Amino acid sequence: MCEVETLIIGGGIAGLSLAAQIARHGETIVLEAESAPGYHASGRSVAIAHFGLGERVVRTLTALSLPDLAAPPGDERAPYAVKHPALHIARSEQAHELDALEEVHRAFGCDFARISGEEALTLLPVLRAGPEFCHEAIVDHGALKLDTDAMLQGHLKDLRMAGGNLLTGARVTAIERESGRWAVQSAAGPFRAKRLVNAAGAWADEIADLAGVRKIGIEPRRRTVISFGGPGGVDVSLWPFTKTVGAGFYILPEGNGRLLASPMDEHASTPCDAAPEELDIATIADRVQQATTLPIRRIAHSWAGLRSFAPDELPVIGYPQDTPNFFWFAGQGGYGFQTSPALARIGEALMLDSEWPRDMAAADVHPKLFAPERCQVRISE
Repeated sequence: MCEVETLIIGGGIAGLSLAAQIARHGETIVLEAESAPGYHASGRSVAIAHFGLGERVVRTLTALSLPDLAAPPGDERAPYAVKHPALHIARSEQAHELDALEEVHRAFGCDFARISGEEALTLLPVLRAGPEFCHEAIVDHGALKLDTDAMLQGHLKDLRMAGGNLLTGARVTAIERESGRWAVQSAAGPFRAKRLVNAAGAWADEIADLAGVRKIGIEPRRRTVISFGGPGGVDVSLWPFTKTVGAGFYILPEGNGRLLASPMDEHASTPCDAAPEELDIATIADRVQQATTLPIRRIAHSWAGLRSFAPDELPVIGYPQDTPNFFWFAGQGGYGFQTSPALARIGEALMLDSEWPRDMAAADVHPKLFAPERCQVRISE
């Protein structure tokens, strides 16, 4: 049986970003059920770091993560991200929502501008300007396109350099508490660990069940993405990531003249290897063709991923009061990559009971926001 200091279940961006931090403090192993890291949600993410996701806490975590994501030239992390503008478009009746988004960008010192629908056409020429589709917009020049594979591989490199490791094909089958340690049976063999970290994404509540720990009410939600060809003879690579304010769609360049689009669907799902449904594919094609002049004649590829949320849609990080050394690191929704630097530092501080990061405290981000008990109480009511 392999004895380790910290055993992390889940090899997506959550598990690997935390592992890279924790491995510096003791032997750390990550168990991933699938054949490669980031197989599910992390490997299917269209990762643009922007302020159009979540509420105050999520947006603050994004702001606190941007310096790490946008590393300076010459830093080995620089390939993780490149600047790519984000365009948030609004119909005429959504002015108040655009007002709120403008306030967020101003509060975080973003390089942004509020522009008319006609001005938005200079950035995305296929938009239909006007009150029904794009009356006004905000363009964020500081948004980042993230290289998700490079981020996963970078964390894996840091983990291994610190003496830790990732084991794939290591689905967990049983968890017990034995003599003050966690005994875990997996397809990769048995393990005993001082600390057990639940970073299993959509499967987080299932892992808690195996360990006899109260669940937190994780809800996996399916999101669909399609890929299709852009207009012939047009360089779409500089088109912005474009997202409607509120329900609607987003669209962005993929490369090789193709575009990606999503209806931003959030269908509740069981934990599974998610697949797109025909209705969602048809929905996004229709929305894009209504709001732009793009014809979608053929869909080159489509996929779906599960974004996992706690009941209040904030991350769950910490030890539950009634279970020693079982550490929750789950519920990162659709913002896991763009907040991962901040969340990993939070996880490190809470797991090791070390000093709370000063930038978090200054931004009014405190440990109680992430406590597992807030969810356990809510789902038991």
